[in-house]
Amino acid sequence: MRFAVYPGSFDPVTNGHIDILEKTSKLFDQIIVAVVHNVSKRALFTLEEREALIKESTPHLNNIAVESFSGLLADYVREKEACAIIRGLRTVSDFEYEMSMAMINKKLIPQVDTIFVMSDCNNVFISSSIVKEAALLGGDVSSLVPAVVNKKLLQKVGLTDA
Repeated sequence: MRFAVYPGSFDPVTNGHIDILEKTSKLFDQIIVAVVHNVSKRALFTLEEREALIKESTPHLNNIAVESFSGLLADYVREKEACAIIRGLRTVSDFEYEMSMAMINKKLIPQVDTIFVMSDCNNVFISSSIVKEAALLGGDVSSLVPAVVNKKLLQKVGLTDA
């Protein structure tokens, strides 16, 4: 079986993330969505909430598993015996950052390739950071995230009851 890992903070998961998963789910037998505990970022959602939101947003994808991890991505990918790392691209600046990450990962795990997938043109401007900021300021982000995520965001920012 061909396994791939799609790492990210997914805080929260967006329609852009789902788009990348829909595209790559056709290429691999299984994709592990690896929710990263990023010590340099303050998350809005807990790891458990992010995992649950991804699972609830992807019932139509039957070859997706969702896990969380901390530490070095290369170690996690090696442990999972994955053949590829999936990374979504939106802009040129994404590519510059992602290329650097792909090169260090190639040095650490030479047998694993990084697969860059272009986001759909409707999603190129969507990032978790932008979604969070807009939601925290009362903006309507319902067209940028799955419905379950929008509902949870509204609860988190205090615009609806739990």
